[in-house]
Amino acid sequence: MRLGPPRNPRRVADLLNPAAVLAPAANVIMQLAAPAVGYGVLESPVDRGNVYKHPFKRARTTGTYLAAATIGTEHDRALIRAAVDTAHRQIRSRPGSPVRYNAFDPALQLWVAACLYRYFVDQHEFLYGPLDDEAAEAVYRDAARLGTTLQVREDMWPTDRTAFEEYWKRSLDELRIDEPVRRHLHGVAALAFLPTPLRQLAGPLNLFATSGFLPAEFRTLMRLPWTARRQRAFDALIVVLRAADRVVPRDLWLFGYQLYLWDLRARARRGKPVV
Repeated sequence: MRLGPPRNPRRVADLLNPAAVLAPAANVIMQLAAPAVGYGVLESPVDRGNVYKHPFKRARTTGTYLAAATIGTEHDRALIRAAVDTAHRQIRSRPGSPVRYNAFDPALQLWVAACLYRYFVDQHEFLYGPLDDEAAEAVYRDAARLGTTLQVREDMWPTDRTAFEEYWKRSLDELRIDEPVRRHLHGVAALAFLPTPLRQLAGPLNLFATSGFLPAEFRTLMRLPWTARRQRAFDALIVVLRAADRVVPRDLWLFGYQLYLWDLRARARRGKPVV
């Protein structure tokens, strides 16, 4: 039974830890800070993917995609690609849209994949600091599948971590969060889509954790307040998460991804939609 930080991480999935429970909304904000991604989600006609209408189905879809992209087989990735492509075909900007977008645009998918890579790495770094160079390079190479599972070509993934940081810094200059997207994302962070008892219990903590996990530039785009006192409270939360990682078996996180894969395969066998 493995506890604590991964001893020899080689895949992004090896970095899963208790921070995965509280970090997702921050990563969604990072993804949707690209205006074409933000408005693509906000204006999407695909109701079954709307987190406010179908929150648990939306969570299953995201979890299934991450599981297939990180630990799934080529067949698993083909199944999820076909399902996501079906939804993405319907997501195009309209004449009145504030920005032009196309969910099949590989450049937009590259940005989303880059954010997902940061989602996994951030979990580890918030709790334990940077990976050593060998592990970081192996994890980075593995992360390419977060994009190539859809339309991102292999040659689009930055060649190494230095190239990735250059791409990331360039991309920051193009980000903005307009008020309609900001309202949508604030609701996501505050769990506004959950039934009242759950929202009231978990929403404030999730909004606080989301603010803490966000890089400062994204926090500014979201107009989320942050003070030294809040930072101290967030540091205490990290201590709690680090302690939890030493009592929750690491294999439990991978088992969760395996459950998504079993569900994906079972749905495909029965001819049911996989997302």
